[in-house]
Amino acid sequence: MQSLKGANLFVTFLLELGVIAAVAVWGFTLEASLLVRVVAGLATPALFVIMWALFGAGSSPRFPLRGTWRLALELIWFGGGALAWSTATTPLVGLIFFALWAINALLRLRLQGSLLLDDDSQAPGPV
Repeated sequence: MQSLKGANLFVTFLLELGVIAAVAVWGFTLEASLLVRVVAGLATPALFVIMWALFGAGSSPRFPLRGTWRLALELIWFGGGALAWSTATTPLVGLIFFALWAINALLRLRLQGSLLLDDDSQAPGPV
């Protein structure tokens, strides 16, 4: 069970990288001037990284969210990545990306009892 949990956390990390890549690709492939594409391709991933660092990063976000708020964050974060993949490539790529996140989230809920990446509040304390 621990190896499945570890593998699922690794997939979560890959999905997080996928979101950053998606919004960068989206920005650089906009039908706009070169300046707008470069700014969007660099600024959008930076904004997504800041959002994730503040509210969702691993076990130590600045402002940790739980329950419905955590779900809302992940829907915005991974849904935004899926939408970016859909816009920059094809809708099927975005749909597959979102489905992978949904499976990953369900596995985190099942294996950890939470969407948090390292939810130590569930773990027993020292004896």
